[in-house]
Amino acid sequence: MLPRHQDPIAAIATAPGRGAVGIVRLSGRSLQPLAQALTGRSLKPRHAHYGPLLAADAGAIDHGLALYFPAPHSYTGEDVLELQAHGGPIVLQLLLARCLEAAAQPGPDGPPLLPHLRLAEPGEFTERAFLNHKLDLAQAEAVADLIDASTEAAARSAARSLSGEFSRHIGELREQMINLRMLVEATLDFPEEEIDFLERADARGRLQRLAAQLDRVLDSARQGALLRDGLRVVLAGQPNAGKSSLLNALAGAELAIVTPIPGTTRDRIGETLQIEGVPVHVTDTAGLREDHAAVDEVERIGISRSWEAIAQADAVLLLHDLTRAENAEYRAADAAIEAQLPAAAHIVHVHNKADAAPAAAQRLAEGPDGIGNGTCDQVILSARTHDGLDRLRRRLLELAGWHAAPEGVCIARERHVQALRRARGHLDEARQRAELGDAALELLAEELRLAHDALGEITGACTPDDLLGVIFGRFCIGK
Repeated sequence: MLPRHQDPIAAIATAPGRGAVGIVRLSGRSLQPLAQALTGRSLKPRHAHYGPLLAADAGAIDHGLALYFPAPHSYTGEDVLELQAHGGPIVLQLLLARCLEAAAQPGPDGPPLLPHLRLAEPGEFTERAFLNHKLDLAQAEAVADLIDASTEAAARSAARSLSGEFSRHIGELREQMINLRMLVEATLDFPEEEIDFLERADARGRLQRLAAQLDRVLDSARQGALLRDGLRVVLAGQPNAGKSSLLNALAGAELAIVTPIPGTTRDRIGETLQIEGVPVHVTDTAGLREDHAAVDEVERIGISRSWEAIAQADAVLLLHDLTRAENAEYRAADAAIEAQLPAAAHIVHVHNKADAAPAAAQRLAEGPDGIGNGTCDQVILSARTHDGLDRLRRRLLELAGWHAAPEGVCIARERHVQALRRARGHLDEARQRAELGDAALELLAEELRLAHDALGEITGACTPDDLLGVIFGRFCIGK
């Protein structure tokens, strides 16, 4: 443990701003003397004590609750003291300052009551929970994901990960890999024996079953990462194609101003929606046209920002106005926009205003190059009447790769997915080495070790300190 982890820490644990209740949290060793100085009494473990929270002059800063959790039965695994007061920012700042002040004052024996008490860094309480084996790394990350959840499904999935369900799956995979590694090592250690340990233990069959199990965990992790990160979708197209109307229809609210005047939308407008619990981050953009066609500098800047948003999108909904589908100039402008779209982005052609141009919609659906032929990713709809909107929602879920799991999904992060993919790649290499027999046993053992270590990165069994700093540095202070 680094030296800074030996210091006691304190922080306001509730969100900034005013609230009914606010919490100041402390963690460290031997907090009871400080707790007595702050409350004027000895605190019974795991009991809520109501009374004054004392200033230096023994007057009350506020009246509230004090809770003391002695180590190791606490969130961090250290002594933890929580002071619950009224949630005004000034009250909480006064309480926090008083904690730091009281800690530096001499105790009955002369030394300070709690030497080296300092303000906590972001995520430091949860980091100590991890270092003290109260949580593994996947569970610690689930704490932040539960706080940041943008949908009910994401919150439920984060709660499953926090309970240890995802870690249990990873643990089972690691245990099976350990057993396989033991078999390989036994064969290496006793080459003169006539017993083929790998053959008798069905090592190749085990490898195959392990790979299949890892695939299931990887698929679940992808779903969990999707619940956490969502899908970034950008609405693009010429002015008055119906982008803002479509955003309003998807959101079920009037988020963007809609007028017949071209260039009404001048800047990006973002909204996070949920489709079957999956967060979909939709960005409405300024209508795309040539710079010389823009009415002023503001619209030119808006168009530039539109292209920036498109470059970062997972999917681009390219809107086409069916009422102008027969206009050659309009179609040429649409083709020019499509030619500039990034090759990596998935493009869905959304043909809007089907209610105003039913004949054009019919021709598109039945034409040789249209939707009926399946040659292009297309959706016909009306943002005004909402006809076809459900088809678009289903298509967005398909693009995201979402499929509901009957047993539920655990929240996951992209680093978990990447670690599982590396482990899967090493298993593939291990299977190839196993087919070569005794000549490649050492290589087989090495691939299994690398797969085992990749899984260990997920739960923190083998994670470098610099990665821990990145992970916990993204937490809020007080957690």
